[in-house]
Formats: sequence, C-alpha cells, structure tokens
Amino acid sequence: MNSSRPYLVRALYEWIVDNDCTPHMLVNSEYPKVQVPQGFASEGQIVLNVAPAAVRNLHMDNEAVSFEARFGGVPHTLYVPISAILGIYARENGQGMVFDLEEALEADDEIEPDDDLPPPGSEPPRPSGRPSLKVVK
Repeated sequence: MNSSRPYLVRALYEWIVDNDCTPHMLVNSEYPKVQVPQGFASEGQIVLNVAPAAVRNLHMDNEAVSFEARFGGVPHTLYVPISAILGIYARENGQGMVFDLEEALEADDEIEPDDDLPPPGSEPPRPSGRPSLKVVK
C-alpha cells in the first residue's frame, strides 16, 4: 500500500490555505536528496513557509515537494522528498500534523525477506511504547 504521507501533506496544505492561514513545513534538512539552503537549517531541521505568496512553481506529488523561494533575498530551488517532511501546520494557530521520522531507503538496496516474521495468521506484535506527539511552533 502506498504511503499516506503525500496525500496528507497535500490535503493539509490545501486546508490551511483555504482557511487563510500560512502553511509551514518542518523538514529534516539532513535527509538524502533534500535541497534546501543549509545556512538556514538548525539542528538538522528547517521550517519552510510554503504559502502561495512566498513560493513560485510549487509542485507536490507522491515523491517530493519542489518550489522556488527566496532566502535573504537570494533565489533558491528547493526539493524535499516526502519522507523528509516531518510536519505541516498553520503558522497562525499551529494546527496541522507531525509525522514520524522515516528512514531513507537506498534505491540500489534489495529488500530481502525477513525470516523472523511470525507465521501467517498469527497475531501481529503490539508496539511496546505509547505514541507521542510534540507541539511544533
């Protein structure tokens, strides 16, 4: 089954814009293939204003979000793989969604079957910890 993350990112973006708020994306700037101005990242993360008035040529698909924006008056082309997006929220009220960190998959790696899987029909293992969310402002 396809990841729900790209669909949620697009839906939340549209919802935030429709409510006259400013969509911001929290991005893992150290994720492979991320292209953002590194001088503006802090502790491996960057918050991007993706409001229609702040970006040009915004394109969102199931693989990545790309657009052009200015940082310190200098134009940059940004490319953010969907898995690098850690959250999307409205600047004005913080409403949105935070996503779990996803590990980068190497395109050349082959997925091998896991011999440690339980036999078909058995009950799946339960997660050991409680889910948690953090407030991003």
